[in-house]
Amino acid sequence: MFSDITKDRFRNFKMIRRAYISLWILGLAFVFSLFSELFVGSRPLYINYGGKSYFPIVNFYPATEFGGEYKTEADYQKLAEDQNFKKDGNYIVFPFFPHDPLYHYLDIEGSPPHRPSADHWLGTDASGRDILSRLIYGFRISMLFALSLVLISAILGIVIGGVQGYAGGHVDIVVQRIIEIWSSLPFLYVVMLIGSIFGRSFGILLFVMGIFSWIGLSYYMRGEFLKIKEMTFVRAARALGVGRVRIFLNHILPNALTPVITILPFTLIGGIGSLTALDFLGFGFPPPTPSWGEMMKQGLDNLYAPWIAVSSTAALFITLLLATFIGEGVREAFDPRTDQHFE
Repeated sequence: MFSDITKDRFRNFKMIRRAYISLWILGLAFVFSLFSELFVGSRPLYINYGGKSYFPIVNFYPATEFGGEYKTEADYQKLAEDQNFKKDGNYIVFPFFPHDPLYHYLDIEGSPPHRPSADHWLGTDASGRDILSRLIYGFRISMLFALSLVLISAILGIVIGGVQGYAGGHVDIVVQRIIEIWSSLPFLYVVMLIGSIFGRSFGILLFVMGIFSWIGLSYYMRGEFLKIKEMTFVRAARALGVGRVRIFLNHILPNALTPVITILPFTLIGGIGSLTALDFLGFGFPPPTPSWGEMMKQGLDNLYAPWIAVSSTAALFITLLLATFIGEGVREAFDPRTDQHFE
Protein backbone atom coordinates (compact mmCIF):
# COMPACT_ATOMS: atom_id res chain seq x y z
CA MET A 1 0.00 0.00 0.00
CA PHE A 2 2.82 2.39 0.93
CA SER A 3 6.05 2.84 -0.98
CA ASP A 4 9.40 1.98 0.61
CA ILE A 5 10.20 5.68 0.94
CA THR A 6 6.94 6.32 2.81
CA LYS A 7 7.59 3.37 5.13
CA ASP A 8 11.06 4.71 5.83
CA ARG A 9 9.62 8.09 6.73
CA PHE A 10 7.13 6.53 9.12
CA ARG A 11 10.06 4.75 10.75
CA ASN A 12 11.84 8.10 10.92
CA PHE A 13 8.85 9.54 12.74
CA LYS A 14 8.95 6.75 15.33
CA MET A 15 12.60 7.62 15.98
CA ILE A 16 11.60 11.16 16.96
CA ARG A 17 10.61 10.17 20.48
CA ARG A 18 9.03 13.44 21.51
CA ALA A 19 6.66 13.41 18.53
CA TYR A 20 5.90 9.70 18.75
CA ILE A 21 5.09 9.82 22.47
CA SER A 22 2.99 12.96 21.95
CA LEU A 23 0.99 11.14 19.27
CA TRP A 24 0.26 8.29 21.67
CA ILE A 25 -0.73 10.62 24.50
CA LEU A 26 -3.01 12.77 22.36
CA GLY A 27 -4.47 9.75 20.58
CA LEU A 28 -5.26 7.88 23.79
CA ALA A 29 -6.75 11.03 25.34
CA PHE A 30 -9.01 11.45 22.32
CA VAL A 31 -10.14 7.81 22.38
CA PHE A 32 -10.85 8.16 26.11
CA SER A 33 -12.92 11.30 25.46
CA LEU A 34 -15.04 9.46 22.89
CA PHE A 35 -16.19 7.12 25.66
CA SER A 36 -16.15 9.70 28.43
CA GLU A 37 -19.74 8.94 29.44
CA LEU A 38 -18.46 5.63 30.77
CA PHE A 39 -16.00 7.37 33.10
CA VAL A 40 -17.28 10.92 33.62
CA GLY A 41 -20.96 11.78 33.99
CA SER A 42 -23.99 11.71 36.25
CA ARG A 43 -25.94 9.07 34.32
CA PRO A 44 -25.54 5.68 36.02
CA LEU A 45 -23.96 2.81 34.17
CA TYR A 46 -26.24 0.30 35.86
CA ILE A 47 -29.20 0.24 38.27
CA ASN A 48 -30.57 -2.76 40.10
CA TYR A 49 -34.09 -1.98 41.28
CA GLY A 50 -36.75 -4.44 42.35
CA GLY A 51 -34.78 -7.32 40.89
CA LYS A 52 -34.65 -5.67 37.45
CA SER A 53 -31.65 -4.29 35.59
CA TYR A 54 -31.59 -0.79 34.11
CA PHE A 55 -28.97 0.90 31.92
CA PRO A 56 -29.55 4.69 32.03
CA ILE A 57 -26.31 5.28 30.12
CA VAL A 58 -28.09 4.15 26.95
CA ASN A 59 -31.82 4.32 27.80
CA PHE A 60 -34.28 6.86 29.20
CA TYR A 61 -36.22 5.92 32.33
CA PRO A 62 -38.89 8.13 33.94
CA ALA A 63 -38.82 8.78 37.67
CA THR A 64 -42.01 6.74 38.05
CA GLU A 65 -40.00 3.64 37.14
CA PHE A 66 -38.15 4.00 40.45
CA GLY A 67 -41.07 5.04 42.65
CA GLY A 68 -41.09 8.74 41.73
CA GLU A 69 -44.08 10.96 40.97
CA TYR A 70 -43.22 12.37 37.54
CA LYS A 71 -42.57 10.97 34.09
CA THR A 72 -39.50 13.15 33.61
CA GLU A 73 -36.09 11.52 33.85
CA ALA A 74 -35.12 10.51 37.35
CA ASP A 75 -32.61 12.56 39.30
CA TYR A 76 -30.14 9.74 39.82
CA GLN A 77 -27.96 11.68 42.25
CA LYS A 78 -30.89 12.17 44.65
CA LEU A 79 -32.16 8.67 43.96
CA ALA A 80 -28.86 7.19 45.12
CA GLU A 81 -29.23 9.02 48.46
CA ASP A 82 -32.90 8.08 48.95
CA GLN A 83 -33.21 5.69 51.91
CA ASN A 84 -36.37 4.13 50.46
CA PHE A 85 -34.51 3.30 47.26
CA LYS A 86 -31.70 1.56 49.14
CA LYS A 87 -34.09 -0.96 50.64
CA ASP A 88 -34.32 -4.53 49.35
CA GLY A 89 -30.79 -4.51 47.93
CA ASN A 90 -31.34 -1.84 45.28
CA TYR A 91 -28.16 -0.09 44.14
CA ILE A 92 -26.72 2.25 41.50
CA VAL A 93 -23.34 2.07 39.74
CA PHE A 94 -22.08 5.51 38.66
CA PRO A 95 -19.09 6.35 36.45
CA PHE A 96 -15.73 6.81 38.18
CA PHE A 97 -16.18 10.61 38.25
CA PRO A 98 -19.94 11.05 38.73
CA HIS A 99 -20.36 14.65 37.60
CA ASP A 100 -22.14 15.93 34.53
CA PRO A 101 -20.74 18.91 32.57
CA LEU A 102 -24.21 20.46 32.26
CA TYR A 103 -25.45 19.92 35.82
CA HIS A 104 -25.56 22.96 38.12
CA TYR A 105 -24.33 21.94 41.57
CA LEU A 106 -26.08 24.70 43.46
CA ASP A 107 -26.54 22.64 46.63
CA ILE A 108 -22.88 23.14 47.56
CA GLU A 109 -22.35 25.50 50.46
CA GLY A 110 -21.61 29.03 49.33
CA SER A 111 -22.13 30.63 45.95
CA PRO A 112 -20.40 29.51 42.75
CA PRO A 113 -17.71 29.37 41.57
CA HIS A 114 -16.70 26.86 44.24
CA ARG A 115 -13.12 26.04 45.10
CA PRO A 116 -11.53 22.67 44.23
CA SER A 117 -12.50 19.96 46.69
CA ALA A 118 -12.42 16.20 47.15
CA ASP A 119 -15.74 15.98 45.31
CA HIS A 120 -15.02 18.53 42.56
CA TRP A 121 -11.31 18.18 41.90
CA LEU A 122 -10.96 21.39 39.85
CA GLY A 123 -13.86 23.23 41.45
CA THR A 124 -16.95 24.59 39.70
CA ASP A 125 -17.49 27.48 37.31
CA ALA A 126 -19.62 30.59 37.78
CA SER A 127 -22.77 28.55 37.08
CA GLY A 128 -21.91 25.77 39.53
CA ARG A 129 -20.91 23.23 36.85
CA ASP A 130 -18.03 20.86 37.43
CA ILE A 131 -14.88 22.12 35.68
CA LEU A 132 -13.09 18.79 35.19
CA SER A 133 -16.05 17.20 33.42
CA ARG A 134 -16.44 20.29 31.21
CA LEU A 135 -12.74 20.16 30.33
CA ILE A 136 -13.01 16.52 29.26
CA TYR A 137 -16.14 17.00 27.20
CA GLY A 138 -14.76 20.24 25.79
CA PHE A 139 -11.65 18.37 24.68
CA ARG A 140 -13.80 15.87 22.79
CA ILE A 141 -15.75 18.61 21.02
CA SER A 142 -12.56 20.50 20.14
CA MET A 143 -10.84 17.43 18.73
CA LEU A 144 -13.87 16.26 16.75
CA PHE A 145 -14.28 19.75 15.32
CA ALA A 146 -10.59 20.12 14.47
CA LEU A 147 -10.31 16.65 12.92
CA SER A 148 -13.42 17.29 10.82
CA LEU A 149 -11.88 20.58 9.73
CA VAL A 150 -8.64 18.78 8.81
CA LEU A 151 -10.58 16.32 6.64
CA ILE A 152 -12.47 19.09 4.83
CA SER A 153 -9.28 21.11 4.34
CA ALA A 154 -7.44 18.10 2.94
CA ILE A 155 -10.17 17.20 0.45
CA LEU A 156 -10.75 20.73 -0.81
CA GLY A 157 -7.08 21.66 -0.81
CA ILE A 158 -6.04 18.55 -2.72
CA VAL A 159 -8.81 18.74 -5.30
CA ILE A 160 -8.70 22.49 -5.97
CA GLY A 161 -4.92 22.86 -5.78
CA GLY A 162 -4.39 19.68 -7.78
CA VAL A 163 -6.76 20.74 -10.56
CA GLN A 164 -5.03 24.14 -10.73
CA GLY A 165 -1.58 22.67 -11.01
CA TYR A 166 -2.51 19.86 -13.39
CA ALA A 167 -4.68 21.91 -15.75
CA GLY A 168 -2.49 25.02 -15.70
CA GLY A 169 -3.07 27.82 -18.19
CA HIS A 170 -6.31 29.78 -18.00
CA VAL A 171 -7.85 27.39 -15.47
CA ASP A 172 -4.97 28.00 -13.09
CA ILE A 173 -5.10 31.79 -13.51
CA VAL A 174 -8.88 32.09 -13.08
CA VAL A 175 -9.04 29.82 -10.03
CA GLN A 176 -6.06 31.58 -8.47
CA ARG A 177 -7.73 34.98 -8.84
CA ILE A 178 -10.92 33.60 -7.26
CA ILE A 179 -8.92 32.18 -4.34
CA GLU A 180 -7.18 35.50 -3.78
CA ILE A 181 -10.52 37.33 -3.67
CA TRP A 182 -12.06 34.68 -1.40
CA SER A 183 -9.12 34.73 1.02
CA SER A 184 -9.45 38.50 1.41
CA LEU A 185 -12.93 38.20 2.96
CA PRO A 186 -12.95 38.99 6.71
CA PHE A 187 -13.42 35.62 8.37
CA LEU A 188 -14.86 36.91 11.67
CA TYR A 189 -17.49 39.01 9.88
CA VAL A 190 -18.56 35.98 7.85
CA VAL A 191 -18.91 33.95 11.06
CA MET A 192 -20.99 36.70 12.67
CA LEU A 193 -23.22 37.08 9.60
CA ILE A 194 -23.90 33.39 9.04
CA GLY A 195 -24.30 32.78 12.77
CA SER A 196 -26.89 35.54 13.09
CA ILE A 197 -28.87 34.12 10.15
CA PHE A 198 -28.63 30.36 10.65
CA GLY A 199 -27.66 30.16 14.32
CA ARG A 200 -24.56 28.70 15.92
CA SER A 201 -24.02 24.96 15.78
CA PHE A 202 -21.30 22.40 15.14
CA GLY A 203 -22.27 22.08 11.47
CA ILE A 204 -22.55 25.82 10.81
CA LEU A 205 -19.18 26.63 12.39
CA LEU A 206 -17.53 23.71 10.60
CA PHE A 207 -18.95 24.88 7.28
CA VAL A 208 -17.79 28.47 7.76
CA MET A 209 -14.28 27.52 8.84
CA GLY A 210 -14.08 24.76 6.24
CA ILE A 211 -14.65 27.12 3.32
CA PHE A 212 -11.60 29.14 4.39
CA SER A 213 -9.20 26.57 5.87
CA TRP A 214 -8.25 24.81 2.60
CA ILE A 215 -6.67 27.86 0.91
CA GLY A 216 -3.16 27.48 2.33
CA LEU A 217 -2.98 23.78 1.46
CA SER A 218 -4.18 24.42 -2.09
CA TYR A 219 -1.12 26.62 -2.73
CA TYR A 220 1.22 23.76 -1.79
CA MET A 221 -0.73 21.21 -3.84
CA ARG A 222 -0.75 23.52 -6.85
CA GLY A 223 3.02 23.85 -6.67
CA GLU A 224 3.52 20.09 -6.29
CA PHE A 225 1.30 19.30 -9.27
CA LEU A 226 2.98 21.95 -11.42
CA LYS A 227 6.34 20.37 -10.62
CA ILE A 228 5.44 16.68 -10.84
CA LYS A 229 3.39 16.86 -14.06
CA GLU A 230 6.56 17.81 -15.96
CA MET A 231 8.56 14.85 -14.68
CA THR A 232 9.63 12.05 -16.98
CA PHE A 233 7.35 9.31 -15.60
CA VAL A 234 4.26 11.51 -16.09
CA ARG A 235 5.27 12.35 -19.65
CA ALA A 236 5.82 8.66 -20.31
CA ALA A 237 2.33 7.89 -19.01
CA ARG A 238 0.87 10.48 -21.38
CA ALA A 239 2.82 9.03 -24.30
CA LEU A 240 1.39 5.58 -23.50
CA GLY A 241 -2.12 6.99 -23.71
CA VAL A 242 -3.00 6.89 -20.03
CA GLY A 243 -6.10 8.99 -19.29
CA ARG A 244 -5.88 12.38 -17.59
CA VAL A 245 -7.91 11.28 -14.55
CA ARG A 246 -5.78 8.19 -14.09
CA ILE A 247 -2.58 10.21 -14.32
CA PHE A 248 -4.00 12.66 -11.78
CA LEU A 249 -5.01 9.98 -9.26
CA ASN A 250 -2.45 7.23 -9.77
CA HIS A 251 0.71 8.99 -10.88
CA ILE A 252 0.80 12.55 -9.57
CA LEU A 253 -1.37 12.56 -6.44
CA PRO A 254 0.53 9.84 -4.48
CA ASN A 255 3.77 11.72 -5.10
CA ALA A 256 2.30 15.08 -4.09
CA LEU A 257 0.93 14.13 -0.65
CA THR A 258 4.01 15.03 1.40
CA PRO A 259 2.84 18.64 1.89
CA VAL A 260 -0.55 17.35 3.01
CA ILE A 261 0.93 15.06 5.65
CA THR A 262 3.23 17.75 7.01
CA ILE A 263 0.63 20.56 7.04
CA LEU A 264 -2.39 18.74 8.47
CA PRO A 265 -1.12 18.57 12.10
CA PHE A 266 -0.79 22.35 12.05
CA THR A 267 -4.29 22.60 10.56
CA LEU A 268 -5.46 20.64 13.60
CA ILE A 269 -3.74 23.17 15.86
CA GLY A 270 -5.32 26.04 13.97
CA GLY A 271 -8.76 24.45 14.22
CA ILE A 272 -8.57 24.05 18.00
CA GLY A 273 -7.18 27.55 18.45
CA SER A 274 -9.78 29.16 16.18
CA LEU A 275 -12.67 27.37 17.87
CA THR A 276 -11.40 28.40 21.30
CA ALA A 277 -11.04 32.01 20.16
CA LEU A 278 -14.56 32.08 18.71
CA ASP A 279 -16.00 30.61 21.92
CA PHE A 280 -14.08 33.17 23.96
CA LEU A 281 -15.53 36.00 21.87
CA GLY A 282 -19.03 34.55 22.06
CA PHE A 283 -19.32 33.53 18.40
CA GLY A 284 -18.67 29.80 18.90
CA PHE A 285 -20.93 27.06 20.18
CA PRO A 286 -24.09 28.19 21.98
CA PRO A 287 -24.30 27.68 25.76
CA PRO A 288 -24.31 25.41 27.66
CA THR A 289 -21.97 23.48 25.33
CA PRO A 290 -18.73 22.55 27.19
CA SER A 291 -16.12 24.84 25.69
CA TRP A 292 -12.58 25.80 26.63
CA GLY A 293 -13.02 29.28 25.18
CA GLU A 294 -16.16 29.89 27.23
CA MET A 295 -14.34 28.70 30.35
CA MET A 296 -11.47 31.11 29.65
CA LYS A 297 -14.01 33.91 29.33
CA GLN A 298 -15.43 32.90 32.70
CA GLY A 299 -11.93 32.90 34.15
CA LEU A 300 -11.40 36.45 32.88
CA ASP A 301 -14.71 37.55 34.39
CA ASN A 302 -13.98 35.83 37.72
CA LEU A 303 -10.34 36.59 38.48
CA TYR A 304 -10.99 35.87 42.16
CA ALA A 305 -11.51 32.21 41.13
CA PRO A 306 -8.18 31.48 39.38
CA TRP A 307 -8.85 27.75 39.12
CA ILE A 308 -11.22 28.39 36.18
CA ALA A 309 -8.69 30.22 34.00
CA VAL A 310 -5.72 28.10 35.07
CA SER A 311 -7.39 24.75 34.34
CA SER A 312 -8.81 25.74 30.93
CA THR A 313 -5.61 27.48 29.83
CA ALA A 314 -3.49 24.52 30.95
CA ALA A 315 -5.72 22.09 29.02
CA LEU A 316 -5.44 24.16 25.86
CA PHE A 317 -1.68 24.65 26.27
CA ILE A 318 -0.96 20.95 26.78
CA THR A 319 -3.14 19.92 23.83
CA LEU A 320 -1.57 22.44 21.46
CA LEU A 321 1.92 21.57 22.72
CA LEU A 322 1.40 17.86 22.00
CA ALA A 323 -0.04 18.64 18.56
CA THR A 324 2.91 20.93 17.83
CA PHE A 325 5.40 18.21 18.76
CA ILE A 326 3.55 15.83 16.43
CA GLY A 327 3.54 18.38 13.60
CA GLU A 328 7.24 19.13 13.96
CA GLY A 329 8.04 15.42 14.04
CA VAL A 330 6.00 14.73 10.91
CA ARG A 331 7.60 17.65 9.08
CA GLU A 332 11.08 16.51 10.01
CA ALA A 333 10.46 12.84 9.20
CA PHE A 334 8.82 13.53 5.82
CA ASP A 335 11.27 16.20 4.68
CA PRO A 336 13.43 14.62 1.94
CA ARG A 337 16.38 16.77 3.04
CA THR A 338 16.46 15.01 6.41
CA ASP A 339 16.34 11.44 5.13
CA GLN A 340 20.11 11.16 5.30
CA HIS A 341 20.02 12.24 8.95
CA PHE A 342 18.14 9.11 9.94
CA GLU A 343 20.26 6.65 7.96
